[in-house]
Amino acid sequence: MRFFQKGITSAAVFGALTLLTSFGAQASTLDIVKQRGSLICGVSNGITGFSISDEKGAWSGFDVDFCRAVASAIFGDATKVQFVPVKADERFAALKENKFDLLSRNSTWSFSNEVEQGLLFAGVTYYDGQGFLVSKKRKVTSALELDGSKICVKNGTNSEANVADYFKSNRMKFEPIRFETMKEIIDAYQANKCDVISSDVSQLYAERLGLTKPNENVILADVISKEPLGPAVRQGDDQWLNLVKWVNYAMLNAEELGITKSNVAQAKQSQKPAVRRLIGAEGDIGKQLGLSPDWALNIIKNVGNYGETLEKNVGGKSKLGIARGLNQLWTMGGIQYAPPLR
Repeated sequence: MRFFQKGITSAAVFGALTLLTSFGAQASTLDIVKQRGSLICGVSNGITGFSISDEKGAWSGFDVDFCRAVASAIFGDATKVQFVPVKADERFAALKENKFDLLSRNSTWSFSNEVEQGLLFAGVTYYDGQGFLVSKKRKVTSALELDGSKICVKNGTNSEANVADYFKSNRMKFEPIRFETMKEIIDAYQANKCDVISSDVSQLYAERLGLTKPNENVILADVISKEPLGPAVRQGDDQWLNLVKWVNYAMLNAEELGITKSNVAQAKQSQKPAVRRLIGAEGDIGKQLGLSPDWALNIIKNVGNYGETLEKNVGGKSKLGIARGLNQLWTMGGIQYAPPLR
């Protein structure tokens, strides 16, 4: 696997992974990360808006920023993270084999992905669902009009099973065309080897940008599955699970409380108990997580609250322009909801 974080040598990465393996079950993941001096995060091979590297090896995206938030909570420094690109069909095995500390790679929290794989999901960072991308030339307005279609799907995901369930329920037929990578799927679609691409709606938005004529293709309104996406960790380390989980919840609570990158300094003067607990002005939440009192303040200062991070990467301020929908706060009609920090 290649490591793209600027300034990190192959020798350093090998040493980091050796350290991770040598500690084994004797030390917590947090201890290992602190000893190493950086977080190792598994991400996708390249999905615009979620995790992608440019020609200089600089990473960006919503999942990438979550890794930076975890690094900020631990070190107070968002740059202390190394990114490991991993294929969909290899991601869970790689996590269990200690190739990285945390998987932040548009992965669905499902029974099979958690219980069968022997992992734990640390909440939902993005509520998604599977959909369909088709050419406008087909004049299709509903997935119910796709009977008999050749549908491109990606290996190592639940996409084909979801399509099969949907078509069987509606007494329709389809032919699955399977590929290892989204690039292969895009190439096949543009070569008319398949009529439809089916994947998570967010990924369809991202992949449509790479088509020769993006505006001549449409993502249907039909959503055929529940795809709660979130970070995953290995079983057996409750402290690490709690830390990753509460990084997500801290970002959500920050947005709900109105704390942003631009006003986080002023939050120190707030007399609101919920604000003061979040930024570490009172209470010992940080200590209980094995972190400094200002762990959440550092997340907001370095990365931003949940809404800021989402809008920048996949929302209205991004190339994708995806409406928040279910990912709006519960106070605004969505279902994103964090337990209180108390």
